[in-house]
Amino acid sequence: MSELRQAVRAGDPVVGTWVTIGHPAVAEMSAELGFDFVVIDAEHSSMSLETVENLVRAVDAASGETQPVVRLPDDDPTRIKRVLDTGVSGVIVPMIQTAEQARAVVKATRYPPEGVRGVAGSRAAKYGLEMGDYFERANDDLLVMVQIESAKGVGHAGSIAAVDGIDALFVGPADLSASLGRFGETDSLDTEISAVLDAVGESDTAVGTIALDPTDVERWAETGFDFQVVGIDADYLLDGATRAKREYEQLIR
Repeated sequence: MSELRQAVRAGDPVVGTWVTIGHPAVAEMSAELGFDFVVIDAEHSSMSLETVENLVRAVDAASGETQPVVRLPDDDPTRIKRVLDTGVSGVIVPMIQTAEQARAVVKATRYPPEGVRGVAGSRAAKYGLEMGDYFERANDDLLVMVQIESAKGVGHAGSIAAVDGIDALFVGPADLSASLGRFGETDSLDTEISAVLDAVGESDTAVGTIALDPTDVERWAETGFDFQVVGIDADYLLDGATRAKREYEQLIR
């Protein structure tokens, strides 16, 4: 089992960052900061599969042990297969609402006989040079996370977490608040988040989420999440530029 997957399953407080800007330098710089993992967002960004692969390369090229994880556009098994072939350490699959969906996700990430993933000499297998070795270890190494971001997903969180091969649930506050008719009101999600955490209970399935500011980091830690992604590259850029512009305008007025 990979170190990242083992750490998540053990409930260790791993920390990640989120990348939406499709330039390898952004992913590489993020990895150089020493995060446990970098999430490359292929759902809400304009990245092509080729761009995703280049960002995976950039994370791998950085010093340290930061691992690349890709948030997929959906649970389509063909998309999952193609992203896994880029050499990622794990995936986050959005909008999972039932155990049946979760089981299909696990099958899509596993080589036979445990699953239906196709075999190819891709980057993940060193372009076929290490095909046998990769085939033997991939099923055990890959980190599989699914997003809980709807009322239905919250209701089925326990059965989703119980699916063998699901390593973590990832609560998406923005979509969850929208699905409940409370868009952006993440402070109103205490009941739903508690329901997810309670449903997972004592299982090996971890629960994580994303924090967009320091207040969220503290709040989610106190709430009981096992791990967090602590910010998004575009937000870092916007926040830094806004602060610099504000400082200048205050000085010259």
